[in-house]
Amino acid sequence: MASDDISAFRLGITRDCLAPDGDRPGFDAKAFAVLDGAPSLEWEFLPDFAEQITPTDAARYDAILSLRPALTAASLAGANQAGNNTRLKLLARFGAGFDNVDLAACDQAGILVSNTPDGVRRPVATTILTFILALSHKLFIKDRLTRTGRWGERTRFMGEGLVGKVVGSIGFGSIAQEAFRLLAPLDMAHLAYSPSRHPEDAAGLNVREVDLDTLLAEADFVCINCSLTPSSRRMIGARELALMKPTAYLINTGRGQIIDEPALYAALAEGRIAGAALDVFEQEPVPPDNPILKLDNVIVSPHSLCWTDECYRMIAESAFRSVISVASGRRPDNLVNSGALAHPRWAQISA
Repeated sequence: MASDDISAFRLGITRDCLAPDGDRPGFDAKAFAVLDGAPSLEWEFLPDFAEQITPTDAARYDAILSLRPALTAASLAGANQAGNNTRLKLLARFGAGFDNVDLAACDQAGILVSNTPDGVRRPVATTILTFILALSHKLFIKDRLTRTGRWGERTRFMGEGLVGKVVGSIGFGSIAQEAFRLLAPLDMAHLAYSPSRHPEDAAGLNVREVDLDTLLAEADFVCINCSLTPSSRRMIGARELALMKPTAYLINTGRGQIIDEPALYAALAEGRIAGAALDVFEQEPVPPDNPILKLDNVIVSPHSLCWTDECYRMIAESAFRSVISVASGRRPDNLVNSGALAHPRWAQISA
């Protein structure tokens, strides 16, 4: 636990990493064993929850592990003024996304930002597999038939075999590659689109790299596995949805803002694509009046389908490894803003 010893490396953990009862971490406490590698490190949960990390937090801790709270320029108020360095050295994201972090402000202040792709790779890939199987077997439709006494309608909703079907991934990073490994025994064809090509990875996974339009036109399951960036925001709109087969499904486990949600609703409601599985939305929590929630051809989950005890433990361990690296004067493995290394405070950091 943390004290007021300014010589110790102090880690603050945002309170949304606690279990719902608020008395214990939401992840397996065994993950804290990773921190045993830095005897001068002290940690505590932040005293209060806020949607945004405050200047007080940035001044109190050397590292902050954050699930939901954003790190903005306002969080670093005064830190970027000449000669004024904040104590905060590392923002360790509890997860893979970092769209709630102002990377430019962190670069200027010399604050490293890390994420945990190694912690979410298998759990999110498993989520993609779950969605593909649930959609192809009409699982949720058949669940409703059974619950509402419509047993006689079961032959109206025939499932679809996957052998020879095409699964396409928008994005070809670690999650997409893990998903292709899990899908290999199902004898599907694999497509991937990424702005940068990965010929060796593609060859090893039997993946054909194509442009976005080709993927949308050929895939029976279009899976979004890219980060939210200015170029990917709403990259799937009316034009892109019109390229998909009427029998195809869209799966989004990335970020809701990558899809033009009104355009997706129209395509689903009008039957221009067969269905969708969404773990993420443009607005979260999703408003109960969102019309997508009323559609029968959509499976939804609250940005948490990959959350399992295994997932949470692996994410925590990955984030703690980044903390240990920075506390020991080393660059964290999963650094997302190498521009921060140009700051004078990192002149002596080791690889």
